[in-house]
Amino acid sequence: MTSVVRATFSLGFVALLLAAVAGCGTKNQETSVSGGSSSSTAVGGVSPAQARAIAKDAYIYGFPLVDGNRIQYQYYTDPKSSEYKGPWNQIINTARVFTPADVAVQTPNSDTPYSFIGADLRAEPLVLTVPPIEAGRYFSIQFVDGYTYNFDYVGSRTTGNEGGTYLLAGPDWHGAKPAGIDAVIQSDTEWAQVIYRTQLFGPDDLDNVKKIQAGYEVKPLSAFLNQPAPAAPPAFGFLPPLTAEAEKTDPHFFTLLSAILRYAPVLPEEKDLRDRFATIGIGPDGNFDADTMTPEMRTAIEGGMADAWAEFNTLKTDKIDTGKVTAGDLFGTREAMKGNYLYRMAGAVIGIFGNTAAEAMYPRLANDSTGAPLTGANNYTVRFPPGELPPVNAFWSLTMYQMPASLLYANPINRYLVNSPMLPTLTKDPDGGITLYVQNHTPGAGKESNWLPAPPGPFQMFLRLYWPKDEALNGQWKPPQPQKA
Repeated sequence: MTSVVRATFSLGFVALLLAAVAGCGTKNQETSVSGGSSSSTAVGGVSPAQARAIAKDAYIYGFPLVDGNRIQYQYYTDPKSSEYKGPWNQIINTARVFTPADVAVQTPNSDTPYSFIGADLRAEPLVLTVPPIEAGRYFSIQFVDGYTYNFDYVGSRTTGNEGGTYLLAGPDWHGAKPAGIDAVIQSDTEWAQVIYRTQLFGPDDLDNVKKIQAGYEVKPLSAFLNQPAPAAPPAFGFLPPLTAEAEKTDPHFFTLLSAILRYAPVLPEEKDLRDRFATIGIGPDGNFDADTMTPEMRTAIEGGMADAWAEFNTLKTDKIDTGKVTAGDLFGTREAMKGNYLYRMAGAVIGIFGNTAAEAMYPRLANDSTGAPLTGANNYTVRFPPGELPPVNAFWSLTMYQMPASLLYANPINRYLVNSPMLPTLTKDPDGGITLYVQNHTPGAGKESNWLPAPPGPFQMFLRLYWPKDEALNGQWKPPQPQKA
């Protein structure tokens, strides 16, 4: 479920990095809302030029919320969606890995069967119970708030495999930790996404994963304490989402954002920012209406959205594609990201709900050794010399994605990745290294064990390093480059 170039453990950056990418966020960007020369105005007398600048910053800030809600709406709110998983506040186990049929999330992981909770934390906290899991099997539980910040983890790396009981609370809960709870985990938003990943060793291991998933439990705090439940809140007021494509250009994006912000209490450091957005009607009490604004103002708002995408594209071309900005910079806690909203947007665009670097790294292979983009019109090899497999405490994989959708590629042998559990089935080179054949057509019967099928057109691959070792985090280990055959 993620992406981007070689990661380091420097999550987010301080203001120096904000300056390194021109206009790379909305943090501390104050735009005057007085003195507009145009007669066409939005709320509060804001001129079209000012509205365009505000809309750009609000879009960068809001994209992860709106796109994340697009996914969660399909998962938990709309039973008619092909991606529907189940109701809020219930754990939904998917006893399989992702395939090309899963299209809601870009760059999906096909290594670990998932379990999900769409957490509605308005009425009361939830209590999550994790069973003991055998040593050597990696699992993680990622807690993602409405902003797409990874605000906590439970799992092999952080809490071990001995099991435990955890309380997940919303921003307005201030109770004492109940007896029997190992830790309290608190979200800044009234809803959250909880993502479980359970390692699968191979097709014949699926029944074991199902047993583990059956041991994951969630219940309201009142049920855990054997107390009466509080009154149920009304249904979330989330609006039906735009398509992923429409989110890029349709000003109704800001109507959706305003509805979402009702469940995201204003953080102290963001009060001025949210007040600025409110000057054009964006916010929980706003009156942003894409259908009634003047043509000039609508053009300004659409221009602001285009400006946001232009800024993202500059970041991607100059920083992400060159490896100067990595996955470790795009995902993390609110404190680690330090208000870098452009990086937060980039993480959502390229691989929403991506892990923090210490949990997983995602080296991106999008170009060959000469710098040319990868395409199925060519054949490539990816070689790991002896002793240079990805350094991990858990496991690694190399996954193929068809572009531009960045989704898994349907192929004749139904192989979407090569991973470390497959090592016994791979043919080794004479020196003990491993060469993978990345191409659209079979490399021949003697090499098919090491074949990663590619689409006929453009593609990219992502290495995933689960629980990476220090030499991966500090850059000592370098990922291989595809070599054109």
